[in-house]
Amino acid sequence: MTEKIHCLHPDSSKKGVNIDSDKYHFVKKAILDSIIDNGELKFMDLPSAVKKRLPSFNGSINWYVVVVKLDLEARGLIERDAKASPQILSLK
Repeated sequence: MTEKIHCLHPDSSKKGVNIDSDKYHFVKKAILDSIIDNGELKFMDLPSAVKKRLPSFNGSINWYVVVVKLDLEARGLIERDAKASPQILSLK
């Protein structure tokens, strides 16, 4: 059986999901590295930035990016500029 990680959601009234821990760690590293390399990153550019780092990823990269991004926000590792539209992400 594959180890799972329970992903959090920044809105505590919403339930997170459980995902494969290996995929979580791959996507988490790709998200953080992409933000570090750019200083900040538009959310709409995040999936393509992650795809470049994980070209052979098995699964819906867009779905995993959204789930892991929300988890990283909930854990206080990244933040989004609430005033920006489109959403801009940076390290916290």
